[in-house]
Amino acid sequence: MKIYTCKDRLEDILTCIYDAWSAALQVGHDQIKLRKEPVFQQTIFDEYIHVDGDTSKAEKVIRSIRRDISDEAYLYVYYASLSDEEDALQAIYQFLRVGFATGSSVLEQYANPSVMRIVELRRKVGNECHHFREFARFESLNGSVYVSHLEPKSDVIMLVGRHFADRMPSEHWMIIDDKRKIACIHPKDGTNYLRYLTDEEFDTLRKTEEYTDTYTDLWKTFFHAVGIKERENYICQRNLFPKWKRKHAVEFRK
Repeated sequence: MKIYTCKDRLEDILTCIYDAWSAALQVGHDQIKLRKEPVFQQTIFDEYIHVDGDTSKAEKVIRSIRRDISDEAYLYVYYASLSDEEDALQAIYQFLRVGFATGSSVLEQYANPSVMRIVELRRKVGNECHHFREFARFESLNGSVYVSHLEPKSDVIMLVGRHFADRMPSEHWMIIDDKRKIACIHPKDGTNYLRYLTDEEFDTLRKTEEYTDTYTDLWKTFFHAVGIKERENYICQRNLFPKWKRKHAVEFRK
């Protein structure tokens, strides 16, 4: 079995699919598997092949999906590529096998496990993105830059950033993914872009959560003031706002 591995980035993922598909034409799709790195434990009798991102190959995969399947299918592939699920890359590959054989009707094959798995991944990533759009908390640095720290399971930082680009277009802000050390940066009246942070940059930006301003204190006061003691339901609260999502929420800091 040939197992193709790559970093958890869209360009690398699409390049990995391209190289794996090329190999499958020689040895068969059933002899190919794909996994995101890091791979903590390798099997003895399999061959592991690391793939680096290649813009040309990635663009060819995108064009093929949009031309031979559909734009909607590519959207599902894109969302699935952001998932933190261990089988996400293999699920994309299996979905494309069905998609290229079926065409634009692939997403209507509700009885096909490969199709339903990609639908499930797309739904999970979309739900997580929605949650972080609702619960992102920005803090003002000297009234000039707004900073928000998030720690999502899936790589939804750019999706969240697109939401706030529509709502705060004339502000300097950045959303930092503390898990992956990535920042989605939005210059005033500009376009979002991703920046992979160095350890030094990340350590500096992480300290921004220690800053407080008038609005931070007002939000904490409002959060506690609107609560009704007799209506407290911590089980319901944890269902709607799980503890792992609260790490960077201002109102839950002591």
